Amino acid sequence: MITRSPIPLQRHGSADTWQQQLAHAIRDPRELCRRLALDAQWWPGAEAGHALFEVRVPEAYLSRMRPGDPHDPLLRQVLPLEAEQQQAPGFVSDPLEEREHTARRGLIHKYAGRVLLITSPACAINCRYCFRRHFPYEENAPSRAQWADTLDYLRQDTSIREAILSGGDPLAANDRQLGWLVDQLEAIPHLKRLRLHTRLPVVIPDRIDDALLDWLGRTRLQKVMVLHINHPAEIDDSVISACQRLRQAGVTLLNQSVLLSGVNDTVATLAELSERLFEADILPYYLHVLDPVEGAAHFDIDDDTARGLVAELRTTLPGFLMPRLVREIPGEASKTPL
Repeated sequence: MITRSPIPLQRHGSADTWQQQLAHAIRDPRELCRRLALDAQWWPGAEAGHALFEVRVPEAYLSRMRPGDPHDPLLRQVLPLEAEQQQAPGFVSDPLEEREHTARRGLIHKYAGRVLLITSPACAINCRYCFRRHFPYEENAPSRAQWADTLDYLRQDTSIREAILSGGDPLAANDRQLGWLVDQLEAIPHLKRLRLHTRLPVVIPDRIDDALLDWLGRTRLQKVMVLHINHPAEIDDSVISACQRLRQAGVTLLNQSVLLSGVNDTVATLAELSERLFEADILPYYLHVLDPVEGAAHFDIDDDTARGLVAELRTTLPGFLMPRLVREIPGEASKTPL
């Protein structure tokens, strides 16, 4: 088991609501280094990486990190490094070629039966390996009026059964906007499922409040929430409590992870992650190999190593706790198992 000495959670004034916590997330790479007592040698790389993709770390997530440890697996996911400036063959700004599948403003239609809606351009945390770190959100953030065209697209294509709210992070939008959008989706007869891809219940668990549970709980659509957790230390009691509230509202909880060098690239860590997920009533779903996004090559793990880890993991875990090792390949009709 991993033993940790969490640093005290620092509030800014009366920053108790999730909105205030989001607003007061750390956005200065030097402040991040100072708060975690990192040596000044890390500052130049952090500032260089920040210039490419800004730092954003909420206090609730920071509180789970080990002070003084630059290799803490949670910190490694959010700390900019000088390595982000290095060009690596095959690592590009749009690794999944999403621009080719943007059928309407903020609507990505890659797979049969489901569409992805860029519900909010904002995130609560900026993960350094994010495949959308270069995504043109300014071109894909519909206003309420602009959603009309997107909703017409969904109404006209009766093959679509599932709407996926993504971003950014969809839960960074306010509940009035989300409730309105879900009401519009619910009125489309052939839609059966609502899926949300989010990291907010993990990085700011207070996001799962009564206002969110109100619109989420009343929809006729089947509800699935896919969380993004890469390491067992991301799951503390506050995350478990948030997940319990979601389950009580009838939400199916799944998790997808990314296999990341220096974060979760051991059998012991992956096994503990699956066990910890199940304690929180979350089922492991996907274990993605890294999407080759520019600036993230230092996280990469080759396919043979990934397959070896999963083969050994299979001897440790029951089948229902085994995530599926996959790669997303542009142009393919689904995720590709490895």
